[in-house]
Amino acid sequence: MAIPARFWDGQVATAHHAGLDYEAVGSAGTLVIRQPHSRTEIGRWPADSLFMVPTRRHELRLGSTGQPDGARVVIAGRDNIARVLATLPQLHQKHRAEAGRQMRLAVTATLALAAVISAYVYGVPVLASRLVHLVPPAWEASLGDTVAQQMETSLGGLDICDPDPQSLANRALRRFGDAAIAGTGTPFDLDIQVVRSEVPNAFALPGGKVYFFSNLLHLARTPDEFAGVLAHEIGHVVNRHGMEQLISTAGTGALIGFILGDMTGISLAAGLGTMVIDTRFSRLSELQADAFAAEVAQRMDFHPAGLADLVGRAGADDDFARALALLSTHPLTDDRKAALELMAAERPTGLEPPFTDAEWRAIKGMCDLPAAGKRKGG
Repeated sequence: MAIPARFWDGQVATAHHAGLDYEAVGSAGTLVIRQPHSRTEIGRWPADSLFMVPTRRHELRLGSTGQPDGARVVIAGRDNIARVLATLPQLHQKHRAEAGRQMRLAVTATLALAAVISAYVYGVPVLASRLVHLVPPAWEASLGDTVAQQMETSLGGLDICDPDPQSLANRALRRFGDAAIAGTGTPFDLDIQVVRSEVPNAFALPGGKVYFFSNLLHLARTPDEFAGVLAHEIGHVVNRHGMEQLISTAGTGALIGFILGDMTGISLAAGLGTMVIDTRFSRLSELQADAFAAEVAQRMDFHPAGLADLVGRAGADDDFARALALLSTHPLTDDRKAALELMAAERPTGLEPPFTDAEWRAIKGMCDLPAAGKRKGG
């Protein structure tokens, strides 16, 4: 007695009522699909070509290799399904083999993904720190100029607070920068600019450009706080973190990290996946820049923990920030301040302050000058 079924031939969307017969010829067999009343044959599928297709409960759906993609035979009812499976036991064997193959593929893909993530988390940052020394400084400086131009375009121009390079404030910034990089062997000349912006931020570009936003300057209460942040950004330049980050993130397929030193957590960010992969490297860069600021404080009379005080005031850590500490590209303020306090514990006495009182007043007042229109920095 034929087993009732529905049959799609893969050519049209209409289903046909059908009856299924099984013809055995030696060790081979064939599923014969017939019209239920006339018994006219409308399909013949070799048994060894059959496979099970996922479907709903209490239904068996079969396909056949060599048939159109949409060709299907659907059997409903427990008794009918049991008769088919009893006649074609190889279906279960194929199904188990396919499930095992899919499981092996899933395990292999998971291990491959874990290997890739491990390579990026542990290998790419190490590789980037090595490769950065092979990049010609002139090329890196040119890259920094390009990024600055792109940034200026995206912001509609940069409003430099004090464009006079011979003003007391700019001469003080230049002197501080020269003293900070003295003896480091850096191939770059610093270009420090204070820019009008409502965003409390400071950052360094590859090649020596450092930008300090006016809002962050206004939040600075002491020369120590300002000097700490500025030395931190100069540390990014000296350690060539911009170029390292570019090399590292290029390995993940995203050219992020041109701009380092996003002191308040506001960044030119990319997706969460890339951020997680690159977190370890970014946090290491921030700690290295903090250490550089502490080293500069060993040569000038300022307390490097002022850096953490200003960062904390500009973007205080909250419970949400602490919960995402592992995803943060910057160490939490309390952690950084504690580390900076330790690094400053043996700071010598009798050092020259980073700025005179007159210089500090001039720096604090740089952006109190009337705005003269947006100018290109550099």
